Amino acid sequence: MNTSEIWHHSMSDVTLDALLAPRPVTLYETAVDAEWVDFNGHMNVAYYAILFDRALDNFLDVVGLGHEYTRREGSSMFVVESHFTYQKEVLSGDPVAVRLQLLDRDRKRIHCFMELYQVRDGFLAATSEQIAVHVDLSARKSTSIPVSTVERLGRILEAHSRIARPKEVGHKIGIRRKPSVDSKVS
Repeated sequence: MNTSEIWHHSMSDVTLDALLAPRPVTLYETAVDAEWVDFNGHMNVAYYAILFDRALDNFLDVVGLGHEYTRREGSSMFVVESHFTYQKEVLSGDPVAVRLQLLDRDRKRIHCFMELYQVRDGFLAATSEQIAVHVDLSARKSTSIPVSTVERLGRILEAHSRIARPKEVGHKIGIRRKPSVDSKVS
């Protein structure tokens, strides 16, 4: 797969019914292309972001906030915050899949969590937690998601609230230090 093809892959077999099940849903599958591998011999961090973005786009397509919605209504979802964890490297040729769990929503935003698995060996390679906001593309300002879509997202959220909350959700970034003997004041 060349790099430009990554932008056009979709999982058309994912349905709203699949999203209503109380389990994370696979929304993107591919194999790590040799072009995505950096000088460290593993997939470069930029491609993790692309894979998570493709999965989110597929989710938005299924819930009615995707490409067709944007063209028709002039509104879209913008990711305004994201956090990644890299847990185990993936290499050229490795089959990978991205699963999504909806964590929350309100009238303007969605909060989701995605996991990237290396499929052949079944390990969790990376995670992404994201918040996206609904934006009117003409005004370039946030605006409410249509009521029917908020209700649809609510049904998905109800199902996904029965899924165990991943330990990485809300993970704080920073260098954790253990108190040293020398730093204790007597």
